[in-house]
Amino acid sequence: MRIRKTLWTDDAEPVIVIMVLLLVLGTLNVFSSSFVMATIDYDNPYYFLTRHLIMLVVGLGAFAFCRKFNYMRWRYLMPGMVAFIIIALVAVLIVGTEVNGARRWLYAGGVGFQPAEFAKLISLLLMAAYLSSKLKAGRAPSVLNLQAGIILLMAALTELEPDMGTALIIIGVPFIMLVVAGVSMSQLLPLISVGVAGAIGLIFLQPYRLERIKVMFDPWADAQGKGYQTVQSLSTIGSGGFWGMGLGSGVSKYDYLPEAHTDFAFAIFCQEHGFLGAMLIFFLLAALLLYCVRIANRASDEFGQMLALGIMLLILGQGIANVAMVGGLLPVVGVPLPFISYGGSSLIVTMCAMGILLNVCDHAKDGKREEQPEPRSRELKQAESKPGLHLVK
Repeated sequence: MRIRKTLWTDDAEPVIVIMVLLLVLGTLNVFSSSFVMATIDYDNPYYFLTRHLIMLVVGLGAFAFCRKFNYMRWRYLMPGMVAFIIIALVAVLIVGTEVNGARRWLYAGGVGFQPAEFAKLISLLLMAAYLSSKLKAGRAPSVLNLQAGIILLMAALTELEPDMGTALIIIGVPFIMLVVAGVSMSQLLPLISVGVAGAIGLIFLQPYRLERIKVMFDPWADAQGKGYQTVQSLSTIGSGGFWGMGLGSGVSKYDYLPEAHTDFAFAIFCQEHGFLGAMLIFFLLAALLLYCVRIANRASDEFGQMLALGIMLLILGQGIANVAMVGGLLPVVGVPLPFISYGGSSLIVTMCAMGILLNVCDHAKDGKREEQPEPRSRELKQAESKPGLHLVK
């Protein structure tokens, strides 16, 4: 009997390796991109690194819990989670801390968090629960459902902060899940029309958003004004060349590139690690995409499939949006790069999502083990091979 040798025993192992590599690269990049600002503003070069490591420990704890927690039980917790997030989103608008003209943070006992980040995960959980029930019953999903209404409410509250980028993610991930699940074209086209009209209206409602879109097409037309961040980002990426300047040697973090350790962390990474470093990030994200698809295909039920799909869209979608923003292909919308950008709430949500994904993978593995038929004896196999004899077990 020939035993087939494989590098991994299951799909969970490579996902963990990819996640650890991204976390290590992200932690190094957080320190490298933030120590200048931390020294100037807080007289402590390790200020942001220390906070990042604390959030990383919390995130790893959340990851461990979500991996052990049976993903099917999230259905029963969703009413309470939805109520908490909606209350928190409302509270942000009333008593939230304002940073750069937006209220996005709630603080309690000296600990702050962004409710909108957790709304991303809640929205895909809601849509996964709805779609799985429809798929299991063999019925086509509809765009008009209670879950979609709750998701729209969370997105609207997030938009009021204002945070259009996060609001689009809260809506966008469930929308793509609806499309993949097979919502009818007769419902899809009106929904797209309403969505596009709503997005255009929100853009014109806030003049700075229209300016960002104009700047996206030619940032050098106002390189010292509206296009400054994009021009600096592109210059930062280009200066890295093929090999990069080396870890810690990037110069754009010296008060040239705003938000160097958060939204534009990838630009600093490219400057210090060059084209090869950027390709490494792309390779790891592409590998994560591949294994997310495998886990979704092998999930033991419809809910697990939809959860894996939603988590893939959440993490990879944010990754694509951030890279496109940093590269000047999208307006500056404030979407972090998962694992790489500094941010406590976003990191914890990402780790929770990864834990749920691996729990889906573990249940699929256990299910396959349970479904394996018992080995037949040699006599039974010989009897079954005889012509005209049929055994029913």
